[in-house]
Amino acid sequence: MDATARLQAALGLDRREARLEAQILIARALGVERAWLIAHDRDTLSPAQTEAIAALLARRAGGEPVAYILGEREFYGRVFRVTPDVLIPRPETELLVEAALDRLPPDRPARVLDLGTGSGCIAISLALERPLAEVTALDASAQALAVARENARRLGADRITWILSDWYADLSVKNFDMIVGNPPYIAAADPHMQREDPRFEPPHALAAGADGLAAMRAIVAAAATYLLPGGWLLLEHGFDQARAVADLMARHDLEEIHTLTDLAGLDRVSLGRLAAGPA
Repeated sequence: MDATARLQAALGLDRREARLEAQILIARALGVERAWLIAHDRDTLSPAQTEAIAALLARRAGGEPVAYILGEREFYGRVFRVTPDVLIPRPETELLVEAALDRLPPDRPARVLDLGTGSGCIAISLALERPLAEVTALDASAQALAVARENARRLGADRITWILSDWYADLSVKNFDMIVGNPPYIAAADPHMQREDPRFEPPHALAAGADGLAAMRAIVAAAATYLLPGGWLLLEHGFDQARAVADLMARHDLEEIHTLTDLAGLDRVSLGRLAAGPA
């Protein structure tokens, strides 16, 4: 069975997706680019090369995400290192970054807090796109922060403040212009936790209580304490959680609440603004 057929049978992928994944993994095993691989698809492989390819294909056939096998994932035009200690960055989260950038003027400073930073993809993207911003990123996992710090060093985002904290617990600063986050939002008993990529990702970065909203409640309830008047809170959430998140925001002093849809037309990011106060 060739590599494409093997991945197609093992993972239920369509042939095009299986072929792409097979090419990516074979190219990595050989230390070449995909373009080279396509141009040399009839070359004879050495036993060592064949063994290296087989090892990567076996990992993928067992369900391990390509991002963890490669140790990297592209996000917002940059390549981020990822390990099983961090959530794999998703394309949908780029919507959160774009919404934040729309509300961060490029010509003046702003203080931004990224909650549950994981790989650091959100914090680093914002810091690099808005060099005047002071970005603080926190996570409850020391292992995740180590990955994020390494990504920041490699990508040149050297002005981010990193804090080990369970949400706001160890955060002393209380004057942010914006809080962003992609917190866990899957219900603990959701069957998706046992399927595909989530089986390999850190459970604490995915699941949040019986209804998936435990992290949202904690974040929204205290947001007004940490935001400056007129500051924004932007949260990524599940496609069916927009109303619940908007209701939470409305109950905790946020205004101008609305939801943005992703490229698939699904509710993905909700945001609200702390009242500016008296003029």
